[in-house]
Amino acid sequence: MEEYEWEDWLPFLILMVASVIYLGKSALGLSSHRKRHNFRPLEQEYKKELEEHFLYYQNLSSTNKRKFETRVQAFIDGNDFIPRSYTHVNAEMKALIAGSAIQLTFGFEHLNLEHFRKILIYKDNYYSTITRKYHQGEVNARGLIVLSWNNFVEGYEVHDDGRNLGLHEMAHALRLENAINNDEYDFIDDAHINKFELLAKAEMERIQMGADSFFRKYGAANRHEFFAVAVENFFERPNEFKEYHLELYHTMTLLLKQDPIRLFQGYNSVPF
Repeated sequence: MEEYEWEDWLPFLILMVASVIYLGKSALGLSSHRKRHNFRPLEQEYKKELEEHFLYYQNLSSTNKRKFETRVQAFIDGNDFIPRSYTHVNAEMKALIAGSAIQLTFGFEHLNLEHFRKILIYKDNYYSTITRKYHQGEVNARGLIVLSWNNFVEGYEVHDDGRNLGLHEMAHALRLENAINNDEYDFIDDAHINKFELLAKAEMERIQMGADSFFRKYGAANRHEFFAVAVENFFERPNEFKEYHLELYHTMTLLLKQDPIRLFQGYNSVPF
């Protein structure tokens, strides 16, 4: 019988220990993935807000509405909503902010932006001691999403101008989530991201040279801002976007796994 040194057994011992730890965490309910995806029906106070104020939700089929509702509730359950200019965060704030996150990620069946645990809500533009500027919103790599409520609401009240703070900041969160090594790491197809980056670079160069563009100038600041601006227009002005740049629009339908035009035309299967 062949003899083995203890070093030969080391990889197997490491695997066994890792398995025990993983199983123990799962049994005790300590897994962040399990915690954040404990889906339950949407509470009525939140459903009421979606029914009254959220056009995207209103245009979903009955089946997709139920899926959207459970994911909104999971997002609310998995995040701390922290008031900065208010005494408390009400149901409208929670429902619509969660709705903006799920609107963007609805094509990904299980994506819930695991990395982000805290939503800070200011009433209006707020001053950052880091940048020494006033901001409407931001996404922090430490797991924070910061929003000014008045600007957020305006984005959903005027839903066809290609400006939506909620979608803009959630777009930043989406790209950051895709790059962080956690349960939801690398969920966007590299081929679609690469194609988007190539097309975005060409469009940004056009804007920087002063050419007329469907996208506002702020989108040319850098590739991250262009993605966020493109997301705003993808959901708010999809027909105009598609007419302006068919290839870029189609690439975004693949990247985000949904097509708003199909949604507004009454198709039942929005994610694909």
